Parts: sequence; C-alpha cells; structure tokens
Amino acid sequence: MLCKKLHHAAYRCRDARETTTFYTEVLGLKFSHAMGEDHVPSTGKYSPHVHIFFEMEDGSNIAFFECPRDPGNVKDMESPDWIQHFAFEVEDMDALLKAKADMEARGMKVVGPTNHDDFISSIYFFDPSGHRLELTTRTCRDEARLQSFVDEAPAVLALWEKTHDWSQRHTLFGSSTGYERQPG
Repeated sequence: MLCKKLHHAAYRCRDARETTTFYTEVLGLKFSHAMGEDHVPSTGKYSPHVHIFFEMEDGSNIAFFECPRDPGNVKDMESPDWIQHFAFEVEDMDALLKAKADMEARGMKVVGPTNHDDFISSIYFFDPSGHRLELTTRTCRDEARLQSFVDEAPAVLALWEKTHDWSQRHTLFGSSTGYERQPG
C-alpha cells in the first residue's frame, strides 16, 4: 500500500500562540515543529505565514497555518486553496518519486517534490473534488536534528508573533532565506 499513515492534516488557525497553548496544554500533544515563509513553497504565492505541527504518540501530526494577510476566515472557503489538505506519509523518497511519476502518467498535474526545511519532502495534487492532497516522506531521521526542531519551535513561534513576517529570519537561522542553519 502506498499510503502508510496520515502524516498531518493542516488547517488554518486564528492565532498560532493560542493554538499552540491549546494543543500542548489541553490535549498534551508535542509541539514538534514550527516553520514559516513569506512565499508559499509549493506555489510561490506571497503569503507570510507560520506553519506549526503537533505530534501524536504514533508520530502522526496535526498542523495549522496562521496567515493574517490572506483573505477569509478559519471556517470559510475564501482561505487560499493550499492551506487545508490531507498529507499522507509514504515510506521513502523512492516511493514519493514513483507516486509522482505514476500520477503524471495518468495526466495529473503534480507539484514537487518540495523540500520543507529538511524535515519532510512532499508532492501536491488535487482529488477529483478539488481537495488538495499531499504525499510526504520524512527526510530527517537524525534524532538530534529532530530534537533541534523541537527545541527551536518556540523561538520560531516567538519571532512570528513579534513580526508576522520573516524579515528577521536571520536572527534564528543565520540567513535571510530558507532554513539553512548557520553555525553560530
């Protein structure tokens, strides 16, 4: 079977801090990752956002986007079409690339693979009803690096909360683009 388990389901949230507090303190999930961009990695559209992940015991996640400059509300259809999606985890990069080739052979438009912070790599496509779907594989399997993502998530959220854009990302990552961590 291609889809091994659900990696994450992603939805829009009003406030990343409020959401983090609820999912960690009320539901006891692990705040496992936070990342953000000024442009959507899979579409290139300008949309400053923060993307936060909460891990469950089995390793699956729920995730949320706070994107205050985009139209719409949390529960309406005006939100950008890239936000709400189901992301299914596949075994490895070979399976991801094979799935992409198989879908393209069927005439489907597939975006990716897209590297997300060396955390996961994903492809994107739509189902017949227009729902966005993602196949993803974990690209980081190093426990120390995974722990560094957990450790830096609060700082990523704090920067987002302070600026609501990524003009100061170099204070966290040492560079003005991407997620490459500079020694320091």
